[in-house]
Amino acid sequence: MNITTLPRVVALGGGHGLAASLTALRRVTDQLTAVVTVADDGGSSGRLRREFNCLPPGDLRMALAALCSDDHAGRTWASVLQSRFTGDGPLAGHAIGNLLIAGLWQQFEDPVQGLDMVGDLLRTRGRVLPMSSVPLEIEADVLGLDPFAPDEVCTLSGQATVAKTRAEVQRVRLVPDQPPARPEAVDAIMSADAVVLGPGSWFTSVIPHLLVPELAEAIVTTRAQRILVLNITSAAETDGFTASRHIELLAEHAPKLRLDVVIADTRFTADDEHIEGYVQSLGGRLVRADIASRDGSSTHDRHRLASVFSEVITG
Repeated sequence: MNITTLPRVVALGGGHGLAASLTALRRVTDQLTAVVTVADDGGSSGRLRREFNCLPPGDLRMALAALCSDDHAGRTWASVLQSRFTGDGPLAGHAIGNLLIAGLWQQFEDPVQGLDMVGDLLRTRGRVLPMSSVPLEIEADVLGLDPFAPDEVCTLSGQATVAKTRAEVQRVRLVPDQPPARPEAVDAIMSADAVVLGPGSWFTSVIPHLLVPELAEAIVTTRAQRILVLNITSAAETDGFTASRHIELLAEHAPKLRLDVVIADTRFTADDEHIEGYVQSLGGRLVRADIASRDGSSTHDRHRLASVFSEVITG
């Protein structure tokens, strides 16, 4: 395929799920834009966010590392970005990439300028953008938090808290509730050939993109092919949820959402009798494939996922 014909693809998400998607997509195109959640408040990202009142850099760092060039220098830089300080001192636990990004943000008022500089340094195959201009907080309505009142709806605050809860998450929202989208992210979605949502933590990495009004509107109105990648199995935030329940949750949070393709692992959807109907109700077609890693982990095999992306996006 000639480079001028490579599809323009926008991938939305955060953390390991987005990194898996980007690693697979870069085998299909280098016209990539990652749009990343900015609600992380735990670990190194949370510490930097609180100290410098900046966007949490962790998920942005992971996306940059996933897009590093494939040569020796690129792989080395990716490893450096992801490595962490050890010991018991004040830097212990901080990812080197987080400090690099936060340091550049101290020099440049616009966080996208700093991210672009890191991208240039690493010679990334694509661009990494935050989904919003401001750091966000996630609030969740949950059931079963109080064992003495299992039917009582309680509110949890903070991405790290919501991600780790054993209570059943019913709904999430962002604080502030009308956050500004990065205009570069909106422009990328509107000019894309394909927009990929997921995989990832459903309530804290996937759904938040649909709660930023300008992003949600762009996803609804773009002429791009809209592709949803389901997780390999239900995980911590959606423990016990079927594949169709995952899709239902998207529709509940974004009633105008329409999809063109839903990519799902064969085993996760094997016993889900409702999945076809749920996908069709959002205007899409279901593509089942064996895309789980062979090691038994709940992760995607990047090579097989890339093959499915190639078939879906380039035909």
